[in-house]
Formats: sequence, structure tokens, C-alpha cells
Amino acid sequence: MKIAFLTDNANRDELDGIAIGMDRERSYILNEAIAAYLEVQQWQLQDTRKAIEEADGGDFASDREVQQAFAKYKRDAR
Repeated sequence: MKIAFLTDNANRDELDGIAIGMDRERSYILNEAIAAYLEVQQWQLQDTRKAIEEADGGDFASDREVQQAFAKYKRDAR
């Protein structure tokens, strides 16, 4: 089954350039890009749902835990 992807000429040219450089079809590049996008979106969605569940359950970091985390990052930045 073929699906038409509508994109502007600049994007199409970029896709074609990548496809040529990788010796692949445009559809391969599109499928790889879609798979990567979906993976990131699923990860973010799952992480957000988990955070909401924790917040709804009252699972928050204490003031001390927050201060310790900031102190750690402040030390690491030096």
C-alpha cells in the first residue's frame, strides 16, 4: 500500500539527498524518520503519564531532595 507524503520541495530535496547519500529509497528514509519520531513521542507520553500518576498520588520530592539535586548539578557545572 502506498501512502502519499505531502511536503514542500525543500524537504523533498533534503530527503532525496539523504537517500542518495545512503544509497536508499526515499521511503526508507521516511520510514526511519517516522519510527524515530514515534519512539520519542511514545517515550515522552509514557514519561508524562508516569509523572501525572506520581503527582496524583502525592509523590513529590521534598524540599531537601530538591536542594540536593540542584546542589549536585551546580557542583557538576563547575
